[in-house]
Amino acid sequence: MMFQVGGALPTSTWELVTTSSAATKAVLIVLAVFSLVSWFIIVLKLMQFRRLRRLADRFFDALERTSRLEDAYHTVMKLPPSPFGRLLREGVNFFSELRPGALKEEKGTEGTALSPTQLEVLKMMLAKEVGAERDLVSRFITWLATIGSVSPLLGLLGTVLGVMDAFIGIAAGGSGNIAAVAPGVAEALVTTVMGLAVAIPAIIAYNLFVNRLGVFTGELEGFAQEIVGTMAREGRI
Repeated sequence: MMFQVGGALPTSTWELVTTSSAATKAVLIVLAVFSLVSWFIIVLKLMQFRRLRRLADRFFDALERTSRLEDAYHTVMKLPPSPFGRLLREGVNFFSELRPGALKEEKGTEGTALSPTQLEVLKMMLAKEVGAERDLVSRFITWLATIGSVSPLLGLLGTVLGVMDAFIGIAAGGSGNIAAVAPGVAEALVTTVMGLAVAIPAIIAYNLFVNRLGVFTGELEGFAQEIVGTMAREGRI
């Protein structure tokens, strides 16, 4: 291990990094990669959730201007693709397969109602679509939890390796004064600091996105129930 730069003790964190051992540098490189991946995912998911919120607001604004399921279907299909639009499309298309031409019937018109089994299948299909949309939105979020959990451990590993290297150097040099010990310990702690710096934003972002994902899933489930309720109110099931 090198404790000196040009014959002087390291006076900054950067000097500690540049004069650190190969093992410490390897840990720092891995943590730097984790940090880049973490921040890429954070920015990506922030943009995704903002876009989903805009699409949802536009979708429900258009939905409020319709009074019948058929009108709602044709109106929202003209909007940009969104999870809510796909859910409505799949629900209506599946219902149309069960009762061909039912959407064109006037409200209150007598027709063949869905059997209890068909109604349960319709609900199961909507639940499956909700799960598919949730899984699509939740992509990469678990990586934040992994990075947040592993980074401090990698930092601790670098610290242990650095302390071991420092003590080996002290034993080889035969000096135990503070000037000989301090640089080695300081170098070892750099990886701990880096590990925490990577983990903290990753864990915060993970909790934030899990909360937003829960809200998004709840809205989808509520809308799926609203689709079934609208069909029942219009006498279609």
